[in-house]
Amino acid sequence: MNHTLLQQSLGNIAGEIPGATRIFHVHKLDFCCAGHLSLSEAVAQRGIDVDAILAELQALESLNSDEVDWRVAPEAELIGHILTRYHARHREQLPELIRLAQRVEQVHGDRNDCPAGLTDLLRYLLQELESHMLKEEQILFPALLDGLGPKTAAPISVMRMEHEHHSEALQRLLELTRQITPPEDACNTWRALYRGLDEFVRDLMQHIHLENNVLFINALNPTPRPTV
Repeated sequence: MNHTLLQQSLGNIAGEIPGATRIFHVHKLDFCCAGHLSLSEAVAQRGIDVDAILAELQALESLNSDEVDWRVAPEAELIGHILTRYHARHREQLPELIRLAQRVEQVHGDRNDCPAGLTDLLRYLLQELESHMLKEEQILFPALLDGLGPKTAAPISVMRMEHEHHSEALQRLLELTRQITPPEDACNTWRALYRGLDEFVRDLMQHIHLENNVLFINALNPTPRPTV
């Protein structure tokens, strides 16, 4: 168990570990106004199980590792990875990012460097991604798992087109946030928002890459299996 986290401030952890703000929110730990408190001090004040919250934070850190060569992995394994690592993760990320963006816009809306419109953009992304992922989960992925890869050109074409729309939305996000660069005097909430956005953008780009350049290509051009 990495107890060095206990000596770090809530504000620092919120900025360094993607998704930590969601955990702090669940446990009602104030990483903004009380961001100077160490994790140890904060959990002691609220009577939270130290080992439990450390385990949750370390689980988030482990999500950054992705060393499998998915180009040669079994199709079912890749689909399972996409569902758990990206579909489930996006559903966790976006509601928290929306909450943080709304708070930043409400508190700092009078500043020129405030990302005005970010909350609405994130809500749009949540709606579009949810629709997109449901199509994959209910139609495309079952067809691929049934061995119908070469016959899925039409739905794959739709998914690729929607990926382009997602990429356009990400570009708009980068513009609104000045390439996800917080102001020097940004508060903990603002910094946590941008750290989470950085993770989300990286995740969504990797998600799209795995589907466009690995899953879809392999599905439409299956490798012949040797006869026994």
